[in-house]
Amino acid sequence: MADIIEGRHAVHEALVSGMPAVRVLLADGARPGEAVDEILSAARAAGVPVAHVSRSVLDKMSVRGAHQGAMAEVRPFAFVPLEEVIAAAANEPSALIIALDHVLDPQNLGAVVRSAEVVGARAVLVPKKRTAAIGPAAFKASAGAIAHTPIVREPNLVRALVRLQEAGWWIAGASEAAPDTVWDAPMEGRIVLVMGSEESGLARLTAETCDFLVRLPVAGRVGSLNVAQAATALAFEWVRRGRTGR
Repeated sequence: MADIIEGRHAVHEALVSGMPAVRVLLADGARPGEAVDEILSAARAAGVPVAHVSRSVLDKMSVRGAHQGAMAEVRPFAFVPLEEVIAAAANEPSALIIALDHVLDPQNLGAVVRSAEVVGARAVLVPKKRTAAIGPAAFKASAGAIAHTPIVREPNLVRALVRLQEAGWWIAGASEAAPDTVWDAPMEGRIVLVMGSEESGLARLTAETCDFLVRLPVAGRVGSLNVAQAATALAFEWVRRGRTGR
């Protein structure tokens, strides 16, 4: 069953961001103008069919009651099972998973997925609740990486981390309070890099589950980067260790 995106701006963003749209629905008699023209142009560019239907059909389909005469049906996002990721990396001495502990901003989620794809991470792991939606904003921020990066969604993040520990992965939690900088931490091998929420960082139980905590060295007056920037810097240290062996 397709997911529904409603509203002219949201539909346009879904099309230009690369979300897997099945079709666009426009209300009969929708006023021509810039917004409608942009939707039609983006749909043509993406090869997505456009259907004109009565406004009453859109009213029945609408969840928010604010469709503005435009909807898009998109394929539900296909999450990857954790066990599949574990099995795929079972014989690899070096692999990376980036886990997000209640990161709520979809642009941060998309940016992290983009970095994960660039460094060759095996997957991005997110909890089922209190996490950013994988919608137009995340797709756009990922620059298409969401289509190429396995994303695992688990009901309980801590239990997922424990399962990864059992499978031979080391859990590294990013924390400003960490005793060691990333330069001094054991960031090589099979690593799960856990990034905390934008507001409060790692949850207590998440931090306690980690095998070790790491932080970035800071020379300026601002105490930290945002979660997406920090994830990128930390992930590239893992890349460097794999290339240099130290």
